[in-house]
Order: sequence, then structure tokens, then C-alpha cells
Amino acid sequence: MKDLRRYLTFKYIQYLVLPSPNIIVTLLGLFASVYVTLILTLPFVSRKSTAVFISNIAQADIFVGCSIFSAMIQDVIKSEILSYSVQSTLRQNFQIANVHISSLLLSCVSLEAFLITFLPVETRHIRTVRCAKVASKIIWIAIIIECFLYQVECFKHLSISYFDTHRHVLLLLNYCYGATKLLKSVVYPIGLLLRIFNVYLFYKMYFHVLP
Repeated sequence: MKDLRRYLTFKYIQYLVLPSPNIIVTLLGLFASVYVTLILTLPFVSRKSTAVFISNIAQADIFVGCSIFSAMIQDVIKSEILSYSVQSTLRQNFQIANVHISSLLLSCVSLEAFLITFLPVETRHIRTVRCAKVASKIIWIAIIIECFLYQVECFKHLSISYFDTHRHVLLLLNYCYGATKLLKSVVYPIGLLLRIFNVYLFYKMYFHVLP
């Protein structure tokens, strides 16, 4: 459908072209995701693997709504446990989850289009709804773990004396801090490689279509 193609084009621009998140574009993307989610429920819409990826891209915008809701209730919920830094980190993690999940899923769509163009028969067995669902689940789990590590990192500002009586908790937190530091060092290069990867695939497909 043309609407789904327009939606994918918009999402490519939003996540893989624009250098940083834009509130207006983000809100437009949220409304577009709601619209696409409704379209995907229609009986005449194809249930192929691409539709699975598109559905998950739309679902990833749930984190945009969570981020907005978190900002709205920031001044309402005030406690020592849910400090400002924790709330701020949580909002950032919602945004990170949205961007990273969407970018990876869009890359899956690009790869699938590339395989359809150049290796349609050879890759038919992996371009299935089941494989698309598995790939989507792996992406969701990986990014949720990433954001969990980022969220745990904000607890290092708490008093260490609290954790002195909980050695196992302190050991786990130190492990998480180390993993988070390593993760942050590779996130930017991975994002850059994803952009290059998508540009390369589109370049190959574009010149393949040209006579």
C-alpha cells in the first residue's frame, strides 16, 4: 500500500537521515504510527514479513508516548526513590529505546528489500513471517536490556553506604556499570554503520532498477 510506503519513507528520514530527534517530527511519527497500526488491522493488508517489521516500528512509538507521559507527571510524583535524575534517565531511555528499535527494524526492512531484489529465490526460506517475528523479538529484548543498563547506571550516584550491606547488589551494580561503559563506547559506531549500511543497500537497489 502507498500509505505504508510513505510511512516507511517518513521513518527512514526521521531515524536514519535527520541528525537528531525533532519534537515536531517525533509527534508526527507518533500519529503516523497510530494510523499505520489501524491500517495493519484491516483484512486486506498483506501479512508478509515486511508487515511484521512495520508493525513493530509502529509499536516502538509507544516509547514516545511513555516519554511524554513521564514528562507530564514529573512534577506530580516526587519522592526520594523516584528522584529527578531517575525520572530524567527514564525519559532518555524511552527515547533511546524508540530510536534504536526503529533504526534496527528499518535496517531489517532495507535488508529484506535488498534480498528480494538480488536473491529472491535463495533467501525465500528466511524471508518469512516467523523469521521476521524472531528478529523483531531479538531487537526488542536487546534494546530493553540496553536501556535497563542505562537506567541502573543512575543508581551509582546514591550513597555507597547503602550498598555496603548488600554485597551482591553492589557487585551486580559494578558489573552493570562496566557493561554500560562498554555499551556507550560502541553505540555511536553502530549507529553510524547502520546509516552506511542502509545507504549502501539503497544505492545498490537504485542502480539495479535503472536501465
